[in-house]
This record gives sequence, C-alpha cells and structure tokens, in this order.
Amino acid sequence: MLSTPQIVQTRAEQAAIIRLTIPRSEMMKQFGPAVGELMAALAEQGVQPAGGVFAHHLKMSTDTFDFELGVQTASPVQPAGRVRPGELPAARVARTVYSGPYEGLSSAWSEFTNWIKAHGLKQADDLWELYSVGPQSSPDPATWRTELNRPLVG
Repeated sequence: MLSTPQIVQTRAEQAAIIRLTIPRSEMMKQFGPAVGELMAALAEQGVQPAGGVFAHHLKMSTDTFDFELGVQTASPVQPAGRVRPGELPAARVARTVYSGPYEGLSSAWSEFTNWIKAHGLKQADDLWELYSVGPQSSPDPATWRTELNRPLVG
C-alpha cells in the first residue's frame, strides 16, 4: 500500500555509508551484516544515528545493485573499514511511503514509477529507500514503513 505521492525538495543530510556493488541475488544475504557493520562503527565512534537506515541506489541493472547503504548521523563519522562519511543528496524528489513487508517493495516501486510517468515527470538515474519502521522497530511486517524517493530532473 502506498501513500499519496508528493513532490518535495530535500536538503543534503550527512550520513555514514558503506558502498556495495553486489548481485541482486546477494541482497538479502549481505544487507543485514552490512547494517550491523555500519552500526558497530557508529557505536565505536560515539556517533548517534539521526534517522533510519537507507539504501541509495546509484546504478541499477537487471543483475546488479550499486548502492550506498547508510544512516543519517547527528555528527560526522570517521572512515573505519568500509564505513565512510557520505550524505543523502539535496534533490527535488517524488516521494511516497510504502506500508508492508520488504517482499512487496518491487511492486511498490513499479506502482510508484507508473504514477511518476503518468504525471509527466522525468526521473533521475538514482533513487533511495529509507526504512523508517522495520524489523528493528516491530516484528509485524504489516507495520513496516519504507519511504521511497525518486529524484526528478527538469
């Protein structure tokens, strides 16, 4: 289920990130451990998360995800292992919120993309998902909320 999409202007938000380029089939296997690695680096540095975990997809192909796994931070993070300082960009985006389990994200993106096209908007190459309510917050997938953001051009 999607909320009514909106067009919003985001501002740049500092973050801690891990860049991953992985086969799509490896996403479920690598995502959780990378989140653990990210949070451990923040804890070690005494840096507090300032938002939910996100996946900023830079390039997508039929078989590979190239993205930054990250979390907004209250203060800058220092490089540690794969963890680097980064940011969510300032951009004009189409945004909606998907409610439900992660298995429904593909369908949610398809529905959202159709809305964007139907409204004559042109999409940039990147996109990001912000996992505002998920397994870390609730054991019930029906209560999970994922913010979908698609930068726009023109």
